[in-house]
Amino acid sequence: MTVTQITHHDLDGYGAVAIVGNHVDVARVVHVPRYSDVGPVVEEELKRLSKTDASETLIMTDLGLEPVAVKFLKSFATMNRKRAEDARHRLIVLDHHASSIDQLRQHGVEPVDETASPKRFDLEDPGVVVLIDETCCATKMAHANRALYAAREGEDLTALVEAVDALDLWKKERPTFAGGLMLDEVFWDNVANLVPVGHPWHDRFVVALLRAVSGLIDEGLPPAEIETRVAALRRQVLDKLLEGETEDDRTLTTRMRIARVLARSDVLFRPLSDGTLISFGLDSGTFQRVSDLIMDRGGAKRVCNVQRTGSLSFRSNDETALDGARKFRGGGHKDAAGGKLPAGSAFSLADAIAQVEPILNPPPPDRSASPFAALKDWKG
Repeated sequence: MTVTQITHHDLDGYGAVAIVGNHVDVARVVHVPRYSDVGPVVEEELKRLSKTDASETLIMTDLGLEPVAVKFLKSFATMNRKRAEDARHRLIVLDHHASSIDQLRQHGVEPVDETASPKRFDLEDPGVVVLIDETCCATKMAHANRALYAAREGEDLTALVEAVDALDLWKKERPTFAGGLMLDEVFWDNVANLVPVGHPWHDRFVVALLRAVSGLIDEGLPPAEIETRVAALRRQVLDKLLEGETEDDRTLTTRMRIARVLARSDVLFRPLSDGTLISFGLDSGTFQRVSDLIMDRGGAKRVCNVQRTGSLSFRSNDETALDGARKFRGGGHKDAAGGKLPAGSAFSLADAIAQVEPILNPPPPDRSASPFAALKDWKG
């Protein structure tokens, strides 16, 4: 059965990715940095699942159930009950926010047993499991409730689970808290600036690094010692990912080696109607290197990157970057310029394309809509 995971873009969210992936093969992971983005993400997922013929499993971790998410849960259950019994999907929600309990109650969904921990909520569909436990993080919930989705036992990741739990609940009195801080630093230092979200290697890279660091924590190494080893661990992870790559050059830095891989990616960039390649959410340094490599090999003459905050960066080798930026209230140099989306933000590559394309390449005017169109064949 195909498994998709939607999770929060923080250490706990990625810890949950590490645990779920340890016990079942996950086809796709969707990261949600802001709770305000949950609505559009789950709405797209509901549309997709309603059209699939075979049953799938959707696992949601550490998202916080705001009203739009609760609406999705109820809509999912309604949609699922209408499907043939052998084609019904499974939905597993593992959350630990107290506000999620409040939101479910406000929308008429009560816990099955008020005294139980975790609290389970009934959506009148046996294929939907909603668990909320305020006493532990989502990573620990994914581990404790792995029987809900596991296809294999997996490796022992106790050190990772306990470190993330101590950090996420901010339990400074626990001996595992220092390890959690170390994991958190490594996470934020490496999650966005090397292998970006959207690339098939992203979760493999970040999770492998977190697992390697948690292994050193389990050995009892202090944070300062672990910090000195992170670069070597990161290189080991990359060496494994690039094993067998004939174009890899191990004399280069980690970022340089990764940039070469990203420049050949067919998933990070999409062509617009004028040939401009567009990407979403790339780190500024990564975008600079990758766009240069793409243009050097003739992949495009202009490349654009859109950030979640709505800022755009254009790079070109034909002096058209500034032309593009000017259409988005921006400026800069002829081959390096930037602007801002009118909407102020974007939540995905598809959303970025939908906002950029009509402004960068506006469609020709519809002459039939002109008030003078009726006079076209008039003979006076």
